Amino acid sequence: MADNEWTTFNASGNLRVVVTKELPGDRWLKILEQAGCRVEYSTTTRILQVDEIKAAIGDRCDGVIGQLTEDWGQPLFAALKAAGGKAYSNYAVGFNNVDVDAATQNGIPVGNTPGVLTETTAEMAIALTFSAARRVVEADEYMRRGRYEGWLPTLFLGQLLNRKTVGVVGAGRIGATYARMMVEGFKMNFVYYDPYPNERLEDYIRDYAAFLEGHGEEPVNVTRADSVEQVLREADVVSLHPLLDPTTHHLMNEERLNLMKPDAILVNASRGPVIDENALVAHCRKHPDFRVGLDVFEDEPEMKPGLNELNNVVIVPHIASATSWTREGMATLAAGNVAGVLRGLPAWADQDDILPFLGDDAPDACPSIVNAEELGLPVAG
Repeated sequence: MADNEWTTFNASGNLRVVVTKELPGDRWLKILEQAGCRVEYSTTTRILQVDEIKAAIGDRCDGVIGQLTEDWGQPLFAALKAAGGKAYSNYAVGFNNVDVDAATQNGIPVGNTPGVLTETTAEMAIALTFSAARRVVEADEYMRRGRYEGWLPTLFLGQLLNRKTVGVVGAGRIGATYARMMVEGFKMNFVYYDPYPNERLEDYIRDYAAFLEGHGEEPVNVTRADSVEQVLREADVVSLHPLLDPTTHHLMNEERLNLMKPDAILVNASRGPVIDENALVAHCRKHPDFRVGLDVFEDEPEMKPGLNELNNVVIVPHIASATSWTREGMATLAAGNVAGVLRGLPAWADQDDILPFLGDDAPDACPSIVNAEELGLPVAG
């Protein structure tokens, strides 16, 4: 890689940390500097390949912060171990791009960045929902092309979502937050599928239903579905928030898409491969009133042929977590993971209580190490 694609910070640091993309803000740099690290980060916009990352690791590297677009498997963890590496953190809450078993076999703790993406990602899912429902992108393009000649009764008719049914597949932190925003904001009934019941979410919606009844309004209801198929049949809007694993790859295929209402809305701000994109293109062509909002894609950064030609699909370039607060918070957590391991700090136990690491008095711990138990690391908090 060209030298001008890399920048060094704190050149006098005695520990070497490689960061495969420049991260927002400067707190992450200060955290690593305080841990005695020399930081070398890539300024290229390209996705780095395995051989390029190996070359960046070189023969001496203490830690790496990598990206979800990179393939962190045995070759990279073996290279990091051979270079004396002791820590890796993904700059993401998800780590389906990381072979955690390979990292563990090489004795490398793997960090991630949970807790700071929840509201931001849920808000983007809502933005996609209403952009699709109200045909915002189509109408924007119509205006920019100078085609607007005056108000018309039938111009860009969309969907009213108030008092309809919203469905969620995967009711973890982000899915549950999206559900609360949609139910509370637009008085929608809620149906969800998750292998594990979210009793806290169900209680919250039932309490909201009682509040509505107490004010003389129709209550909302909540249903935990027995299957994904039940959600797809019943919901007017379906937002996908599952983990990506072999059981959810192409979760939305031709058969399941056909179960949805012909004018339903499908939103994906989780992982691209949960949708069979070719099947989605065919379905959207066949059902012009079916609408979709996508933040992620099956073969990023590529899209399957025909997707970008569809007026009933809203597409944005993987920006669900793209607020300054969230992205800087992710950088803080990723740096805290690497710096913490290099300082010999314990792993933080409470993954529902990450926000203290963003304050001025951060705990003396690694914010989130996903294989701490497997490596026998001490735990605090």
